[in-house]
Amino acid sequence: AHPVESGGDSVQSGGSLKISCVESSHWFCMGWFRQGPGKEREGVATLNVDGVPAYAESVKGRFTISRDKDTLYLQMNDLKPEDSGTYYCVADNYLTSSRCKPGTDASRFDNWGQGTQVTVSS
Repeated sequence: AHPVESGGDSVQSGGSLKISCVESSHWFCMGWFRQGPGKEREGVATLNVDGVPAYAESVKGRFTISRDKDTLYLQMNDLKPEDSGTYYCVADNYLTSSRCKPGTDASRFDNWGQGTQVTVSS
């Protein structure tokens, strides 16, 4: 089974949005990647098996990743137009805690959702 994302929407700059990902399996590493128009896919936030989060520099202080049972969340505050893109929920059982980071190459994550669209207008 693959993760299933939801909650993507169009918001104004400075607004907030919370997206969700349902994944019934247990994973050692889960997180969020995003891909904006004309941009490469980039890691946003991850949560390792110990519950320790990690964030990309561009979202630190604005985004919060969390998990409640089978659902992974990404709370996004103070959204900016450059945050626009398709947000993907990712999961993996082979990444150690030290490698469960948004800077880890996307190809290292084995399980991907279909994505949910976030659009931030100025």
